[in-house]
Formats: sequence, C-alpha cells, structure tokens
Amino acid sequence: MKKGIHPENYRLVVFKDMSNGTQFLSRSTSPSKETVKWEDGNEYPLLKLEISNTSHPFFTGQNVLVDTAGRIDKFKKRYEKKK
Repeated sequence: MKKGIHPENYRLVVFKDMSNGTQFLSRSTSPSKETVKWEDGNEYPLLKLEISNTSHPFFTGQNVLVDTAGRIDKFKKRYEKKK
C-alpha cells in the first residue's frame, strides 16, 4: 500500500439498517452526530443505512427473477414491425 493516502482516524461505529433495524459494529471514518449505546455498554457513533446485507434481496435470497425470454420476444416483435 502507498503511504499517506489512507485515513488515520478510523474509529468504532455502529451501523443500523433502517429497513429492518439490524445493527452491527465496525470501523469507519464517516462523521456522525448521533450516538447509540451498544451491547457492551459503551456509546458509539451511529450511522444509518438504507440497506445492508441483512435486507438486500441478493443476500437474503429473495431475488426477483426477471423474465428475460418475455422481454426478448417483446423486443423482437416491436422491431420486426419496422422492417
């Protein structure tokens, strides 16, 4: 790694997934004005997330299957008329 290009101010931060309420403790340099009391009794900065691995469809296995065959047929029908 190159020296001097990485931030030095990493600290423990609680990330909270706002869609399902899951929280996890990790390190970050992102600023935060809010704090939250963690399981160990200490207070840490809180960063709110819209989506995380606990709520994202890819990671939860709730992927929506796309009907690619239907889309391809629809595309072909639409552009065959122009020929």
